[in-house]
Amino acid sequence: MPKKTSAAQSTPVTSPVRDRLLDTADRLFYREGLRAVGIDRVLAEAGAAKASLYSHFGSKDELVAAHAERRAAAAREQIEAWQADVPPAERALRFFDWVIEWTQSKDYRGCPLQHVVTEICDPKHPARVVAAQQRAWMRGKFLEWAKATRVAEPRAVAGALLVLFSGAVAASEQEGTQPAREARWAAGQLLD
Repeated sequence: MPKKTSAAQSTPVTSPVRDRLLDTADRLFYREGLRAVGIDRVLAEAGAAKASLYSHFGSKDELVAAHAERRAAAAREQIEAWQADVPPAERALRFFDWVIEWTQSKDYRGCPLQHVVTEICDPKHPARVVAAQQRAWMRGKFLEWAKATRVAEPRAVAGALLVLFSGAVAASEQEGTQPAREARWAAGQLLD
């Protein structure tokens, strides 16, 4: 999958140095946090010069945005693949099966886009913009899936499913997979 130069630009660009910078930043930001990881560490672990960071991303903010874009795109791709052969009326519950599997992965450390929102206060920051777009995409998916089940109030149910998802991934970061299982159960009750 081609990578973008920033949240604001749409021209796909790839280079070995850019890929190393983004791979390193993505790993460190997710594992340790956006603010805890400095640019000097990313540069050292990526084996890149500061000029490379500025030529490919412009700033740490744009690197963080590229990390958020990568994680959002990967999540959308995984969710769509997980849903590929599932009838529309079953997709909401199937989504929570994906959440359970995700929270069971050995590298699970919560939702990277929730981390972005937690660590960055400015709603205009390019990574926060990516997080808002991803949340809007998720809300749209939940609405689509709720309508497919023919519930009486699909918008309300979609909103509740989004809250269940958000709470499940946040709680699972601390408590393991049980909150995701409980969210799936609650989603089943809403959709019944």
